[in-house]
Amino acid sequence: MSTVLPAVLGGVAGAVALLMLLVILIHFWMLRRSVPRTAESSSSDPSPQGSRSVELPLTVGISYPSDLQGARCFSLEDLNKATKNFSENNLVGEGNFGEVYKGLILDMIVAVKRRSASPSQEFVQKVQKLSSIRHRNIVSLLGYCQESNLQMLIYEYIPNGSISSHLFGTSNTRLEFKHRLSIACRAAKGLAYLHSLNPPVVHMDFKTANVLVDENYIPKVADVGLQNFLRRNDGAGPSQTKAENLFLDPGVCESRSFTDKSDVYSFGVFLLELVSGTEASQLQFTGSNQGITEWAQDYDDSSDISALIDRRMARSFTDKGLRDLLRLAVWCLNPSAGGRPPMSFVGSELDRILDKEMSLTTIMGEGTPTLTLGSELFMS
Repeated sequence: MSTVLPAVLGGVAGAVALLMLLVILIHFWMLRRSVPRTAESSSSDPSPQGSRSVELPLTVGISYPSDLQGARCFSLEDLNKATKNFSENNLVGEGNFGEVYKGLILDMIVAVKRRSASPSQEFVQKVQKLSSIRHRNIVSLLGYCQESNLQMLIYEYIPNGSISSHLFGTSNTRLEFKHRLSIACRAAKGLAYLHSLNPPVVHMDFKTANVLVDENYIPKVADVGLQNFLRRNDGAGPSQTKAENLFLDPGVCESRSFTDKSDVYSFGVFLLELVSGTEASQLQFTGSNQGITEWAQDYDDSSDISALIDRRMARSFTDKGLRDLLRLAVWCLNPSAGGRPPMSFVGSELDRILDKEMSLTTIMGEGTPTLTLGSELFMS
């Protein structure tokens, strides 16, 4: 008996120890599963597949998964505080959706677009879809608000305004040919990403005024899919000014529908404005009164382009690089949608032209061939 008891006690102790170890392992495994993994991919090339999370500077310490089906719903009280009750001092502009205010939410500067409209579930569904898009060259839609017969969209704030304000406004920005190529490259990559999604997302209102630049002069495409909130029942979109209509694919009026190739057409007009420094409605083509599409159909490498080129670029480009860009713009402006290149090709071709220009020319004619970014572009 004296020998059996210790053996029994030892067996019980071993069983208890094994059970405790098993409980500890199960607890540890459950903790591992509950910890969210952070994104490992670059924000400039997010994958449309998978469920990796993306860090957004919306609230401190919170990771928003890239596949989250829903945007943050802000209260009207939140946005009143953020914009100081929508103070006139915070009003930064007005667009098709309505007034745009700058605001501050948890140390993050945001842009709040506001319009009068009745609440609707359709509005929320459209916001949820568009807010899932994350790319370095696309302005992020962060959330929405529907209260007091108001609808609001909350975007990240882009501080340096639109490219159009630098090309056509009173800004003293120095944009040499390589700067313009770099802007075009990154804007093209933003559009190409939209078109690569499943299903593809069509911008429907791409124009120079909707390409914004951040503090490092990195372009971001704004108002992605905003036309979804504005379109009439016939699908042709809201009424547009003459200048805006020049960006519109002529085929859209006939088909009553937008496609990725209608974005490509708009990008062709954008390239002409970028290289000319002139609004499309004011473009002058040597020896003719042609419109943009007609000029593109007649263009060849022997065409006189002297009246088209922005003289503020001086001679900071090669003739071949400039002709290559115009040839690409003409391709984008093909009257037939099927004859236009995909945006992925447009981005690759712009990369090729930029690389070649960088190897053959330098900024201001001397020094290392690198792009000047940020505040260095603003000359007094």
